[in-house]
Amino acid sequence: MTYDSVLEYLYARLPMFHRIGAAAYKNDLTNTIALCNALNNPELKFRSIHVAGTNGKGSTSHALAAVFQKHGFKTGLYTSPHLLDFRERIKLNGKMIPQQKVVEFVEKYQDLIDTIQPSFFEATVAMAFNYFAEERVDIAIIETGLGGRLDSTNIIIPILSVITNISFDHTDMLGDTLPKIASEKAGIIKKGIPIVIGESQSETDSVFIEKAKENGAEIYFADSNPNYFNTEIETDLMADYQQKNMMTVMQSIEVLKKLGFKASQFKVAQALSNIKGLTGLRGRWDVMGHNPFVVADTGHNIAGIALAMKQLNKVKCNRLYMVFGVVKEKETSDIWQYLPKKATYFFCTPSIPRGRESEDLLKEAKDNGLDGASYKTVMDAFNAAFRLANAEDAIYIGGSTFVVADYLTSKL
Repeated sequence: MTYDSVLEYLYARLPMFHRIGAAAYKNDLTNTIALCNALNNPELKFRSIHVAGTNGKGSTSHALAAVFQKHGFKTGLYTSPHLLDFRERIKLNGKMIPQQKVVEFVEKYQDLIDTIQPSFFEATVAMAFNYFAEERVDIAIIETGLGGRLDSTNIIIPILSVITNISFDHTDMLGDTLPKIASEKAGIIKKGIPIVIGESQSETDSVFIEKAKENGAEIYFADSNPNYFNTEIETDLMADYQQKNMMTVMQSIEVLKKLGFKASQFKVAQALSNIKGLTGLRGRWDVMGHNPFVVADTGHNIAGIALAMKQLNKVKCNRLYMVFGVVKEKETSDIWQYLPKKATYFFCTPSIPRGRESEDLLKEAKDNGLDGASYKTVMDAFNAAFRLANAEDAIYIGGSTFVVADYLTSKL
């Protein structure tokens, strides 16, 4: 098999949330357990840190990976979704899994995959765990895909669990209240394994405290640590909202020190100042140009978009152009209040089957007092905005991870 044929097999044969949404979501761990049992349980052959949360889990995972890499650890990193290349999901010391390793895994285990019929995500998780075990990583940072309790990654026994925050997203699968969503995320809390919570909230704190107590797990709330009050943590992730994630990382490092991790303050600082360089993180307040200012951000739920708009409000510009698109199942009724009314909108359809038609999005936007036009593709929308923009203007690209992915792909 060639690498391209392997990708075609993975994308076409296996249900993929990336493309079809909730229909690909499996609400149990049966397939993942079966796959990993057949692989001789690779998830038990390396130490790991498990990271969940509504927003910030990708940035937090990359930051933790950068810290371990800087300390000389052979570091695995599993995240999702990818932006440009499938192999972004599985990294070793910041380098994507080689194409040949992807081919070898599918060739070797295709009969197993065909028999078990896992989802795309389940198969990818098994591939990542197998790769990390084969490479004998010292530590792997494992980001959940969706939720926690029933997420395919939740078969690992980590040395530390991390939940960044809780807000509304995927309510059709995780629950329609913050406590329900928190309960799903809290499913990663294991017996005797410490848990770090990035942001405390009155509606969800008790859920985490009770779950930690039930499991005899020490619990730490990063935003209750006096060491980080009014302290700006230097990082190359430039948006202000990243400070919350860096606080979560610093609290995690404190807990890891108690577990024997000999962290150097200097190396931690070096790592957090070069997360992008060490791990290849993209899409988080990703500044793509100046004169005009162009920025792409993957914030896609209410909380994520609210934070991105707060950051955007600090950008000084003459006119603001918004290249904006969402997926079909995205509940947008509460999003409009956060989007700037004075901007000109270029609505677009991300190039996945789940992409919401831009004409439909434009109609809803006009009903909510926003002005603009619709375009068939992300690049049609961006090019239209760029033609109008002067050096003093700004262009924002976002609304969906897949809008950002389409834009970044065009820049390859």
